[in-house]
Amino acid sequence: MDIATAVEKHDPEKTVKSVYVYEAPVRLWHWINAFSITVLAITGYFIGSPLPTQPGEASANFLMGYIRFAHFAAAYVFVVGMLGRIYWAVVGNHHARQLFILPFWDKQWRKGVWHEIRWYLFLERTPEKYVGHNPLAQTFMFLMFVLGSVFMIFTGFAMYGEGEQTGSWADHLFGWVIPLLGQSQDVHTWHHVGMWFIITFVIMHVYVAIREDIMSRQSMVSTMISGWRMFKD
Repeated sequence: MDIATAVEKHDPEKTVKSVYVYEAPVRLWHWINAFSITVLAITGYFIGSPLPTQPGEASANFLMGYIRFAHFAAAYVFVVGMLGRIYWAVVGNHHARQLFILPFWDKQWRKGVWHEIRWYLFLERTPEKYVGHNPLAQTFMFLMFVLGSVFMIFTGFAMYGEGEQTGSWADHLFGWVIPLLGQSQDVHTWHHVGMWFIITFVIMHVYVAIREDIMSRQSMVSTMISGWRMFKD
């Protein structure tokens, strides 16, 4: 753990060390991303499992149209946010790059992954403290969120290209995904499975963040609001 730049705040009973970890663009992206994923998951569910037929004339109802519009709008926000996040991984601080790089060549990092697995399984009594993501969290963020997001973007825009018709920008960039995965219905199915994959990641992410906040005496949730990670002795 590197807390050489920490600022110690003395208290009659305890010492709190704080380190500035997540810069403003990263925090802003995190919460916009969380909102867009929520909209995408809810609208995507109803696109895959449409609501019952609405009463009245079909021409008087545009509910599914609004749901699809919200889904497409949130998808654009999600993609633009991801591109911005990749940019900030290049120009931001060290912690901004952790999301996209797994230092598997580092023996200490691999040892940290094993320790965190044991810690989450309640087999370790003492948690390690990390300024940024711990090695196991970093692994899951990359494998489940980053790769999962790329998969959802490619399959999503492949289907979007179908609606935009042959020759559209989406068809030119992502049309190859459909024959790669089989046919249109296969892409729809895999995209739907991907939604549950991302939802599973979100559930795990929220649980672990709250658990670490309580058990490891280091801030998690508040860090993504203020940018500062607090370590309590």
